[in-house]
Amino acid sequence: MHAKTDSEVTSLDASSTTRSPRRPAYYVQSPSHDGEKTTTSLHSTPVLSPMGSPPHSHSSSSRFSGSRKINNHRNNNNNKTSSWKDIDVIEEEGLLQSEHNHHTLSRRCYFLAFVLGFFFLFSLFSLILWGASRPMKPNIFVKSISFDHLRVQAGSDATGVATDMITLNSTLKFTYRNTGTFFGVHVTSTPLDLSYSEIVIATGNMNKFHQSRKSQRLVSVTVMGNKIPLYGSGASLSSSTGMPTVPVPLKLSFEIRSRASVLGKLVRPKYYKTIQCSINLDPKKINVPISLKNSCTYG
Repeated sequence: MHAKTDSEVTSLDASSTTRSPRRPAYYVQSPSHDGEKTTTSLHSTPVLSPMGSPPHSHSSSSRFSGSRKINNHRNNNNNKTSSWKDIDVIEEEGLLQSEHNHHTLSRRCYFLAFVLGFFFLFSLFSLILWGASRPMKPNIFVKSISFDHLRVQAGSDATGVATDMITLNSTLKFTYRNTGTFFGVHVTSTPLDLSYSEIVIATGNMNKFHQSRKSQRLVSVTVMGNKIPLYGSGASLSSSTGMPTVPVPLKLSFEIRSRASVLGKLVRPKYYKTIQCSINLDPKKINVPISLKNSCTYG
């Protein structure tokens, strides 16, 4: 052997430095079963250090798990997006349905309010018309009565009882004036009764008529009786000629009924006027009109 020269030593040192350092060996401890006893054996299978390249299985599993995480994340995002879209659609449908219900309810409320308002205004208008028409009562004025025929004679009633009988024929005249400025009236009357000593000796019926607004007419009614029994009350009226010799006190009574047509059949105010007249029949004034200007009362 010969001594190494400095150049050889230098070259050896250089070669040793360029050669990579030896990696330390790692051992994995795994259990081994031998019957009931468990022993621990050390396998001298070297495992690469973390400084080395990672095994392919670990790398592929990492990629797989990473891709699964990404896919799961994307699926979750897609599911969340789909869920949010579904929620948005449901909310939009709910809003549309709520808006539709609101509009329907609003229309119903408007219609109900219109109907109630119409009936309220119509009722108010009718009430105003009724109130305005109430003071416009008709004016009735009895002018005169004339007796065309009067006769008292002996006779008997339907049962055969002997008594004095009276027969008369008269005409009553009165004016009727409708004071209504915006409505006409339908006019009727109760029977016109002419009585003597509480006995009705003559009666008359007025024909119904219609009187237009702010107008008047002269009404004539025939009041007559034929062979009306007087019983004991006719003793002072009988005479040989059949004509009373003394004035005969009579009483005339009837009621005029007026029904206005303000608003068709909806507003129809009614007016009633009771008339009573005291008449003093003078046998000398047959066929002569007897003025009743100051002889009647109106109720």
